[in-house]
Amino acid sequence: MSEKFEHYYVEKPSSPLKVRKVRLVLKNGHEYFFKSPSGVYAFGFVDRATRVLLEYMRVHGKTLLDLGCGYGVIGIVVKKEYPDVEVFMSDINERAVEFAKMNVKDNNVEIEVRQGDLYEPWKDMRFDQIVSNPPIVAGKRVWMKLVEEALDHLNPEGSLQLVAFHNKGGRRIRDYMKEVFGNVEELCKSGGIRVYISYKRS
Repeated sequence: MSEKFEHYYVEKPSSPLKVRKVRLVLKNGHEYFFKSPSGVYAFGFVDRATRVLLEYMRVHGKTLLDLGCGYGVIGIVVKKEYPDVEVFMSDINERAVEFAKMNVKDNNVEIEVRQGDLYEPWKDMRFDQIVSNPPIVAGKRVWMKLVEEALDHLNPEGSLQLVAFHNKGGRRIRDYMKEVFGNVEELCKSGGIRVYISYKRS
Protein backbone atom coordinates (compact mmCIF):
# COMPACT_ATOMS: atom_id res chain seq x y z
CA MET A 1 0.00 0.00 0.00
CA SER A 2 1.50 3.33 -1.01
CA GLU A 3 2.22 5.97 1.60
CA LYS A 4 -0.52 8.34 0.47
CA PHE A 5 -3.14 5.60 1.01
CA GLU A 6 -1.85 4.52 4.43
CA HIS A 7 -4.64 3.46 6.79
CA TYR A 8 -5.78 6.68 8.45
CA TYR A 9 -8.77 5.64 10.61
CA VAL A 10 -6.71 5.58 13.80
CA GLU A 11 -6.50 7.87 16.79
CA LYS A 12 -2.72 8.21 16.71
CA PRO A 13 -1.00 7.81 13.31
CA SER A 14 2.34 5.99 13.50
CA SER A 15 3.92 7.39 10.35
CA PRO A 16 6.63 10.04 10.70
CA LEU A 17 5.14 13.48 10.14
CA LYS A 18 5.60 14.95 6.69
CA VAL A 19 3.68 17.99 5.44
CA ARG A 20 2.81 19.01 1.91
CA LYS A 21 1.00 22.09 0.65
CA VAL A 22 -2.17 21.33 -1.31
CA ARG A 23 -3.92 23.66 -3.76
CA LEU A 24 -7.60 23.33 -4.64
CA VAL A 25 -9.32 25.39 -7.33
CA LEU A 26 -13.11 25.17 -7.51
CA LYS A 27 -15.04 25.43 -10.78
CA ASN A 28 -16.01 28.99 -9.80
CA GLY A 29 -12.31 29.88 -9.74
CA HIS A 30 -12.01 30.19 -5.97
CA GLU A 31 -8.62 29.01 -4.78
CA TYR A 32 -7.76 27.27 -1.50
CA PHE A 33 -4.54 26.13 0.12
CA PHE A 34 -4.17 23.51 2.83
CA LYS A 35 -1.38 21.90 4.83
CA SER A 36 -1.70 18.13 4.29
CA PRO A 37 0.05 15.82 6.81
CA SER A 38 1.13 12.21 6.38
CA GLY A 39 -1.01 9.70 8.24
CA VAL A 40 -4.17 11.60 7.26
CA TYR A 41 -6.29 10.94 4.17
CA ALA A 42 -5.40 12.15 1.55
CA PHE A 43 -1.73 12.99 1.96
CA GLY A 44 -0.51 15.57 -0.53
CA PHE A 45 -3.62 15.89 -2.67
CA VAL A 46 -7.37 16.53 -2.59
CA ASP A 47 -8.95 13.23 -3.59
CA ARG A 48 -11.44 13.04 -6.44
CA ALA A 49 -14.39 11.94 -4.28
CA THR A 50 -13.98 15.01 -2.07
CA ARG A 51 -13.88 17.25 -5.15
CA VAL A 52 -17.08 15.66 -6.46
CA LEU A 53 -18.82 16.08 -3.10
CA LEU A 54 -17.89 19.76 -2.99
CA GLU A 55 -19.21 20.27 -6.51
CA TYR A 56 -22.54 18.46 -6.14
CA MET A 57 -23.50 18.55 -2.45
CA ARG A 58 -26.76 20.29 -1.60
CA VAL A 59 -26.07 22.97 1.01
CA HIS A 60 -29.10 23.94 3.10
CA GLY A 61 -30.03 24.93 6.63
CA LYS A 62 -27.95 26.77 9.21
CA THR A 63 -25.61 24.12 10.63
CA LEU A 64 -23.33 21.54 9.01
CA LEU A 65 -21.14 18.80 10.45
CA ASP A 66 -18.17 17.57 8.39
CA LEU A 67 -17.68 14.11 9.91
CA GLY A 68 -14.29 12.51 9.40
CA CYS A 69 -12.98 15.86 8.27
CA GLY A 70 -9.36 14.88 7.65
CA TYR A 71 -7.31 18.05 7.39
CA GLY A 72 -10.47 20.08 6.85
CA VAL A 73 -11.09 20.54 3.12
CA ILE A 74 -14.87 20.06 3.00
CA GLY A 75 -15.80 22.07 6.08
CA ILE A 76 -13.48 24.95 5.26
CA VAL A 77 -14.66 25.26 1.66
CA VAL A 78 -18.32 25.15 2.75
CA LYS A 79 -17.72 27.87 5.34
CA LYS A 80 -15.94 30.12 2.83
CA GLU A 81 -18.53 29.58 0.09
CA TYR A 82 -21.55 29.75 2.45
CA PRO A 83 -20.46 32.09 5.29
CA ASP A 84 -23.92 32.09 6.92
CA VAL A 85 -23.70 28.34 7.60
CA GLU A 86 -22.26 27.40 11.00
CA VAL A 87 -19.76 24.59 10.36
CA PHE A 88 -18.43 21.95 12.75
CA MET A 89 -15.73 19.36 12.00
CA SER A 90 -14.38 16.25 13.71
CA ASP A 91 -12.13 13.26 13.13
CA ILE A 92 -10.89 10.30 15.15
CA ASN A 93 -7.35 11.03 13.97
CA GLU A 94 -5.48 13.42 16.31
CA ARG A 95 -3.13 14.56 13.56
CA ALA A 96 -6.09 15.30 11.29
CA VAL A 97 -7.69 17.46 13.98
CA GLU A 98 -4.43 19.31 14.62
CA PHE A 99 -4.03 20.18 10.94
CA ALA A 100 -7.73 20.91 10.43
CA LYS A 101 -7.43 23.54 13.17
CA MET A 102 -4.30 24.90 11.49
CA ASN A 103 -6.03 25.09 8.10
CA VAL A 104 -9.09 26.75 9.64
CA LYS A 105 -6.82 29.49 10.95
CA ASP A 106 -4.84 29.78 7.71
CA ASN A 107 -8.07 30.13 5.69
CA ASN A 108 -9.44 32.74 8.09
CA VAL A 109 -12.71 31.03 9.01
CA GLU A 110 -14.41 30.23 12.32
CA ILE A 111 -15.13 26.50 12.69
CA GLU A 112 -15.26 24.39 15.83
CA VAL A 113 -13.07 21.29 15.43
CA ARG A 114 -13.20 18.35 17.84
CA GLN A 115 -11.41 15.02 18.11
CA GLY A 116 -13.29 11.74 18.57
CA ASP A 117 -14.82 8.66 16.97
CA LEU A 118 -17.79 9.42 14.69
CA TYR A 119 -20.52 11.23 16.68
CA GLU A 120 -18.87 10.87 20.10
CA PRO A 121 -17.69 14.53 20.19
CA TRP A 122 -21.25 15.73 19.39
CA LYS A 123 -23.35 13.65 21.80
CA ASP A 124 -25.98 16.30 22.55
CA MET A 125 -25.89 18.25 19.28
CA ARG A 126 -28.15 18.24 16.22
CA PHE A 127 -27.37 19.58 12.75
CA ASP A 128 -29.22 20.53 9.58
CA GLN A 129 -26.64 18.65 7.51
CA ILE A 130 -24.06 15.95 8.04
CA VAL A 131 -21.58 15.41 5.21
CA SER A 132 -18.76 12.91 4.90
CA ASN A 133 -16.34 11.21 2.58
CA PRO A 134 -16.69 8.07 4.72
CA PRO A 135 -13.72 5.87 5.69
CA ILE A 136 -14.73 2.78 3.75
CA VAL A 137 -11.32 1.19 4.43
CA ALA A 138 -12.22 1.12 8.14
CA GLY A 139 -14.84 -1.52 7.42
CA LYS A 140 -18.58 -2.04 7.25
CA ARG A 141 -19.17 -1.50 10.98
CA VAL A 142 -17.89 2.08 10.80
CA TRP A 143 -19.88 3.34 7.83
CA MET A 144 -23.04 1.55 9.01
CA LYS A 145 -22.74 3.27 12.39
CA LEU A 146 -22.16 6.59 10.63
CA VAL A 147 -25.45 6.16 8.75
CA GLU A 148 -27.47 4.76 11.67
CA GLU A 149 -26.49 7.38 14.23
CA ALA A 150 -26.95 10.27 11.81
CA LEU A 151 -30.68 10.11 12.55
CA ASP A 152 -30.03 11.01 16.19
CA HIS A 153 -27.89 14.00 15.20
CA LEU A 154 -30.06 15.56 12.50
CA ASN A 155 -32.80 18.13 12.91
CA PRO A 156 -36.15 17.39 11.22
CA GLU A 157 -35.69 17.63 7.42
CA GLY A 158 -31.94 17.52 7.94
CA SER A 159 -29.81 15.57 5.47
CA LEU A 160 -26.97 13.08 5.43
CA GLN A 161 -24.77 13.37 2.33
CA LEU A 162 -22.06 10.80 1.60
CA VAL A 163 -19.73 10.34 -1.35
CA ALA A 164 -18.32 7.01 -2.53
CA PHE A 165 -17.23 5.00 -5.55
CA HIS A 166 -20.48 3.26 -6.45
CA ASN A 167 -18.92 -0.11 -7.29
CA LYS A 168 -16.43 -0.04 -4.40
CA GLY A 169 -18.84 -0.02 -1.49
CA GLY A 170 -21.00 2.91 -2.53
CA ARG A 171 -23.91 0.79 -3.68
CA ARG A 172 -24.13 -0.86 -0.25
CA ILE A 173 -23.95 2.54 1.45
CA ARG A 174 -26.75 3.87 -0.74
CA ASP A 175 -28.95 0.86 -0.01
CA TYR A 176 -28.31 1.14 3.72
CA MET A 177 -29.15 4.86 3.71
CA LYS A 178 -32.47 3.93 2.06
CA GLU A 179 -33.07 1.26 4.71
CA VAL A 180 -32.30 3.58 7.65
CA PHE A 181 -33.87 6.82 6.40
CA GLY A 182 -36.59 5.44 4.12
CA ASN A 183 -35.31 7.59 1.25
CA VAL A 184 -32.15 8.16 -0.76
CA GLU A 185 -31.27 10.14 -3.87
CA GLU A 186 -28.17 10.23 -6.07
CA LEU A 187 -27.08 13.83 -6.61
CA CYS A 188 -24.54 12.99 -9.30
CA LYS A 189 -22.75 10.32 -11.28
CA SER A 190 -19.16 11.27 -12.03
CA GLY A 191 -16.59 8.72 -13.18
CA GLY A 192 -17.89 5.98 -10.93
CA ILE A 193 -18.36 8.34 -7.98
CA ARG A 194 -21.80 9.06 -6.50
CA VAL A 195 -23.04 11.58 -3.94
CA TYR A 196 -25.94 10.11 -1.95
CA ILE A 197 -28.39 12.15 0.11
CA SER A 198 -31.05 11.05 2.60
CA TYR A 199 -33.42 13.30 4.57
CA LYS A 200 -34.74 12.87 8.09
CA ARG A 201 -38.46 13.05 7.43
CA SER A 202 -40.96 13.93 10.15
